[in-house]
Amino acid sequence: MTAPLTPRPQQPQHDPWQASGPAGAVPSHAHEHQEDGPGMRTELREAAVVTVTLAVCGLLLGALWMWLAPHVPLVADAQAVYLKDTEGEQAVGVDGTFTLLGVAFGVVSAVAVFLWRKRGGVPLVVALAVGGLLGGLLAWRFGVWLGPTQDVAAHAKEVGKGVTFDAPLELNAKGALLAWPLAAMIVHLGLTGLFGPRDPDPYFDTHYPQDTPPAP
Repeated sequence: MTAPLTPRPQQPQHDPWQASGPAGAVPSHAHEHQEDGPGMRTELREAAVVTVTLAVCGLLLGALWMWLAPHVPLVADAQAVYLKDTEGEQAVGVDGTFTLLGVAFGVVSAVAVFLWRKRGGVPLVVALAVGGLLGGLLAWRFGVWLGPTQDVAAHAKEVGKGVTFDAPLELNAKGALLAWPLAAMIVHLGLTGLFGPRDPDPYFDTHYPQDTPPAP
């Protein structure tokens, strides 16, 4: 009399290419990649901080512009006010000084924002553009306010005939207002492209799971 044979349990076949875990589950490293970003609300809040900061820095740009820009000399007689140096290029120098200062402020602000948030992002780039434009506008108006009076006739009457005095500070080339935002965007995009963090390769994550090395 023989004992009944007990069926041997079937061993599950091991598939080295099958990802561990339940079917349809997303690997843990994929969730990590999806959660790298800080969230849109945080990015918008950081963008608002950048915009306000750059706008306030326009006061410093306006003060530097008033201090560094060349002065346009005027002289008055009993009838009218004239340019003392009719062939002078001081007016061009005023616009050039504002443009160079705007470029410098754009480069510095772009580097500062990149060092603060190296991941970059569209909100930060937009904040650099808007904040730089607002800062340039504020610098223009603040520099004009700090400079000589806009009432040339009253100023000429005050100093007297034949006495040289400075003309009001003016920005004739309004395109100089774009120097700050354009320089900030270009430099920030360049820094982000060269030194910013790289996104993971989706092809590698799909075909080569992190826990299982490829077959030799």
